[in-house]
Formats: sequence, structure tokens, C-alpha cells
Amino acid sequence: MNKLSSEFLDIETWVFDLDNTLYHSSINLFDQIDKRMCDYVSKFLNIPASDAYKVQKSFFREYGTTLRGMMECHSMDPGPYLEYVHDIDFSNVKVDRVMANALDTLPGRKIIFTNATKIYAKHIIKHLRLEPHIENIFDIIDAGYMPKPAPELYSHFIDKYNINPKKAIMVEDMARNLIPAANLGMKTVWVKTGQPWAHNGIDLIKPDYTTDNLSQWLSMITGN
Repeated sequence: MNKLSSEFLDIETWVFDLDNTLYHSSINLFDQIDKRMCDYVSKFLNIPASDAYKVQKSFFREYGTTLRGMMECHSMDPGPYLEYVHDIDFSNVKVDRVMANALDTLPGRKIIFTNATKIYAKHIIKHLRLEPHIENIFDIIDAGYMPKPAPELYSHFIDKYNINPKKAIMVEDMARNLIPAANLGMKTVWVKTGQPWAHNGIDLIKPDYTTDNLSQWLSMITGN
């Protein structure tokens, strides 16, 4: 019989990031997106790929996403960009029955909160076979193209889904994206990937839980 760890019994809402969180970072799926972002920026600004890469990373650091920086500084239309960068090969994303069993055991709602798009997120959860367990997807379009970790975005998110942050937990690979959640009273889970940029902000927060494998962690706390 499955037995949920007692500290999670009062959780009503589980909030999951998508990339490098719901799937393990070792499959390097985001590398494809990273390359396509660089390619798009290079063509849009008519600059060499090496310069586009610098622009891309600079905007990511300053604005939270390359997209936001391109919109703010170059008036780029987000639609074609999002369609282009998320048109990737998903074949490396495999069925995750361990996570599916754990999510089935967890009480409460499961919502994806991502800086990507719903279409892209649906591809991921379809390959993972997690569709029956995800109630909603809050994407970058729902956010008005304002990326995490903008604090006002988190307030909008909890209002939209009527979330009690004191009875919610957020799971993320990027430490800085957990800070607004913690400030609202959510419990936090940091999925460590080893990527240097994912550590940004870790000096400003002490996550309640840390793991390098979300499937295994969820399996452990649910007793599966």
C-alpha cells in the first residue's frame, strides 16, 4: 500500500516547472531549443551566430528569457519565434512510469508553470505519458510573455487557479524561480541539474527539498 510522507498530506496544489524538471536534464532536450533560439536571433538581427549567442545569453540573464529581451529591445513578434524554437525532436523523451505512478498517488492538483508554450508542454507530457495527471498548464502566453521569476507573475498565477500558497509546493530546476514562490509561502523543491545558470539565486533561498532526480524523489515520498 502506498503511503505519502506526512509532511505532504496538507498539500493541495503541486506546481511543476517543465524543462529539466519533469524530464531528467541528462536527455539534453533544451540543447535543441538553445540552438534554435540562437539561429532565430541571428537571422532576426542579421548578425553572426557567435554574436547572436551573446545577445541570447545576455537577454536571458537580464530579462528572464531571450524572448522577453528581444520583445523589449527589438519589438520582435513572439508568435513565430516560439513556434520556431519549440519545433524540435522529442524522441529522447521516454515514458516515465515511475513518475506517473507517483503523480497518481499524490493528492491535490498538478499544474505546470512554464516559460514555454502549451503546445510544447503537451508534447513533453504526452511522451512522458503524464497527460492524465496534469490538470492545467500555465504557459508564457498566459503570462503575457512575462517570464518567471517576475513576482507579479506568481501572484497572477495563484489568483488564476485559486491557489492557497500555504498549501502548495513548487518544483523547479532554476533556483531563482523558487524565490517568489517561497516568499508567497509555498514549499519549494529544487531539482539540481549541475547547470551553472540553474544555480543563480541559490544564495537567496534555502529550498525545503533538493533532488537530482524528480521521479525517484516523488516515488520515495509517495512510498511507491
